Amino acid sequence: MATIEECRAALDKLSDSMGSAEGDVRAAASMDRSVSCHITDLDVTFAGRLAGGRIRVAQTHPGPPREKAQIRLAMKGDDLVALVDGELHFARAWGSGRVRLEAGLRDLFTLRKLL
Repeated sequence: MATIEECRAALDKLSDSMGSAEGDVRAAASMDRSVSCHITDLDVTFAGRLAGGRIRVAQTHPGPPREKAQIRLAMKGDDLVALVDGELHFARAWGSGRVRLEAGLRDLFTLRKLL
């Protein structure tokens, strides 16, 4: 099972990748939205903001998200690490229910370029 530190490192790595992206991916990453990522097996939530092509985690707290973010992710820690490392395909993980993604319809269309 991934640790909180490994999950935070995975989110930082994802943010770095998004920051160096180009084209459609860079345009999608430049959204300005609140974000939460609930790590279900650790019962911890990382909350922050997607802005300027990066994810900035502002809070880490126990339990589910305290506020409804505009983009909400939920998954096990190992799945987060595997997604960021390229070992788990997002669409398959989402389709099988291993990863939950909730957002407004317009945001989902934009996010598909990232995922």
